[in-house]
Amino acid sequence: MFTEEQKSFRDMLRKVTEKEVAPIASRIDETDEFPYELAELFGELGLLSLWVPEEYGGAGGDLTTVCIAKEELGRASLTASALAANNSIGLILPVLHMGTEEQKQKYLPISASGKVITAIGMTEPGTGSDVRSMKTFAKRQGNDSYVINGQKSWITWGGVADYVLVFAKTSEGTSSDSISAFLVDTKTPGFRVGRKERKMGRNGAPNHELFFEDMVVPADCMLGEEGTGFKGCMKILDLNRPTVAGSSLGLAQGALDTALAFAKERVQFGRAVSQFQGMQFKFADMHMKTEAARALLYSVCAEIDSGDHSRLAMLGAVSKCYVTDVAMEVTTEAVQAMGSAGYSKEYPVERMMRDAKLNQILEGTNEIQRMIIGRNLAAA
Repeated sequence: MFTEEQKSFRDMLRKVTEKEVAPIASRIDETDEFPYELAELFGELGLLSLWVPEEYGGAGGDLTTVCIAKEELGRASLTASALAANNSIGLILPVLHMGTEEQKQKYLPISASGKVITAIGMTEPGTGSDVRSMKTFAKRQGNDSYVINGQKSWITWGGVADYVLVFAKTSEGTSSDSISAFLVDTKTPGFRVGRKERKMGRNGAPNHELFFEDMVVPADCMLGEEGTGFKGCMKILDLNRPTVAGSSLGLAQGALDTALAFAKERVQFGRAVSQFQGMQFKFADMHMKTEAARALLYSVCAEIDSGDHSRLAMLGAVSKCYVTDVAMEVTTEAVQAMGSAGYSKEYPVERMMRDAKLNQILEGTNEIQRMIIGRNLAAA
């Protein structure tokens, strides 16, 4: 499935996960503090900017590479997995697919430095899946700037980000052609971080409200032409959704490994729990679904990395929806298989179950993914 180079990369990530991530995963969850030490380490290893092409100083990675990283880190911590390739959706993919060559020369080397954290500002208090109803507005001011006013909510990394990709209306109405994208520096006057959300899972990956109050940004912060932000955003999401699946695949495998190891050691009625046929059937189902999810994900990665994007929206939706659903099921079954130990914070599976739920919701709920899949099937 993987090249020798990809296998070496996977093995390196597995060692990093075991040595640097697994020992602090529980602490990150309990304190809900951003793991600055992991951000620094991942920056040094080039993990924040895997998708930056070599000509701009990056590793020249592709979707498969990103998903390998997401899976391996996800076996121990969804927060660590989410942090890997952090710059992808907030900077690298938007600049690569929407930016000018001048913007690529400016922003991609910054990402490749491994010293910046980015976020994407799309969701608003009254706007989740219905992106076109957003209220944030960017008004043209002269020939060289825009004034942005509005509010975003549930913005992952928003409170620690150096740059935020902000989507805002540049004309009235609810048409998709009214939305533009701006890559803004969070040191800009008028940018303000609001309330931090209290969440069920993925602690340590902070979600904040963001406010834009008469924030003046240069016109060259806009990516693409005015009114093309929505279309660009949809392609970025399509490309990034398989990486959410990669994180979920890691959660499923990590939970399965933990539960199986426990069942081999736990003795009831004179024998290991893993020797009971009922438990073997449970583990067999968990294993089959995890393997099926892995095969699906990396076949999707291979097709997208080949340059054939004719089925991009469909593939992004299928991989994100199926693998995140599998992760929810497998992590829940892992808790059940371990009994009260699975429900205890002494073991990671209860955290993995809580974390798995989020990936069924973010970047388009799985109901939205099924709508995309169904519409594509009906139109074929």
